[in-house]
Amino acid sequence: MMDLHCHVDLYPDHSEVLNDLRECNYYVLSVTTVPSAWRGTVKLTEGIARCKTALGLHPQLAHLRKNELAIFDELVCETRYIGEIGLDGSKGYIPYIADQLYVFNHILEKCTQFNDKILSIHSLNATEQVLECLKAHPYAGIPILHWFLGTKKQVIEATEHGCFFSVGPAMLNSNRGLKVASWLPPDRVLLETDGPFAKVDNSPLLPSQAKLAIHELALLWKTSTENVVAQLKRNIVLLLNSGLA
Repeated sequence: MMDLHCHVDLYPDHSEVLNDLRECNYYVLSVTTVPSAWRGTVKLTEGIARCKTALGLHPQLAHLRKNELAIFDELVCETRYIGEIGLDGSKGYIPYIADQLYVFNHILEKCTQFNDKILSIHSLNATEQVLECLKAHPYAGIPILHWFLGTKKQVIEATEHGCFFSVGPAMLNSNRGLKVASWLPPDRVLLETDGPFAKVDNSPLLPSQAKLAIHELALLWKTSTENVVAQLKRNIVLLLNSGLA
């Protein structure tokens, strides 16, 4: 099983999340929010083979940390995984959308120099602009739209562009999240937690709890949980084999 979007370095108790990672043995994408955090996060999960650290610059920090693009450029050749990146059109961040676009487009352009990148992308209240940027950089890598809350039309558009979608228990705990999830093609769905920010019963989700989404997916897809697990396994194999020369 998997957790394709988790902020391992930002849990208040590192020992708890690291123990969880070792015990569940899930394939985990440990995303970072600034390039300067990447090396420390790699070190944090040293020895946990199936936990991969992604190199990111979060859109909510773009205006504050755009100077770290130089660090991003130095490190981008050291990892296949890029995230958390993207755009955020929420009220508090829309004033900085120009900086966000500059950072996001720079990252996509840099990733175009490679042929194997996997991108975990934030698109809250900015889906249309994210899709426009991805279309402008068609060879940047395989996009995973994390906690995607776009329209049905945008789901179709993103799918045609080759996007995957990572969904988690917190997303499926809302009516809007469930509605969007019902539009997603089953062969493009992956699991995430977005822990420690996403919570269930007021507690930060741990990577092993990504499996809590399986029951809801079974209901949406009108199939058994066993079939959901089999589909998710096929999806991650497809993802990891995509873009490899």
